[in-house]
Amino acid sequence: MTVQTTTVLDLLREPPREPDTSAGYLDLLGPPAKPSLAQSAMESTFLPRIYEKVWRPIGFNLAKGWPFGPDTAAEHAMAREWLGLTDRPPATVLDVACGPGNVTRALAEGVGADGLVVGLDASETMLAQAVRDTPEPHLDDARIDYVRGDAVDLPFRDGVFDAVCCFGALYLFDDPWRALDGMARVLRPGGRLVILTSRRPVPLPSARIAGALIRRTTGFTVFGDREVTRALTARDFTDVRRHRYPLMQMLAARRP
Repeated sequence: MTVQTTTVLDLLREPPREPDTSAGYLDLLGPPAKPSLAQSAMESTFLPRIYEKVWRPIGFNLAKGWPFGPDTAAEHAMAREWLGLTDRPPATVLDVACGPGNVTRALAEGVGADGLVVGLDASETMLAQAVRDTPEPHLDDARIDYVRGDAVDLPFRDGVFDAVCCFGALYLFDDPWRALDGMARVLRPGGRLVILTSRRPVPLPSARIAGALIRRTTGFTVFGDREVTRALTARDFTDVRRHRYPLMQMLAARRP
């Protein structure tokens, strides 16, 4: 039997004295705060059920320029490649705002049996779906664990992850740049980060005004074409790379 050398509790800054795993995931949050309109959708009971097979394939693929952009399988394969998860290393990986765990499970396919993939989300309904959809690992599979926690104020210690992924969520955070700071903090030196997020392709004042209005009314941020790449560079990330799609962008970078 494979011995897991790292557990979720080992990664936390302040491990709870009595961990609450009664729902199948480690719960580090109390009652949820009042969410934005976009966040409310993620807290619903309906969206988690259709997210992986309907909502995400249709919505994301259209935003990526379907039929010319990558489909979900190609997107997951690209994420594993950019994170260095192509030869099943014994890595420790974090999936920030994991939702129902579709990306978490895809990342685990690239991690060896001694590895650990942690999916973190604040939504109880999303995590409940993630637990239902995640099978017990085989002996040669990485372990997958889920944590209910704050994606903007990550509960993990500094430098404990080899790779961090954040797909389809940075634009939902109240403070995306603070969230990006947290992802940088929990990455080890040389660790890799991959982000899939929104993109505003038209650099016009009217587009910026429209983006600000969308943000105020829905909580959804439409990032400028180079806004995220500049944020990564400002945080001293290196090897920054990006694929641009009509309304989305996929970025990767390495922590120095």
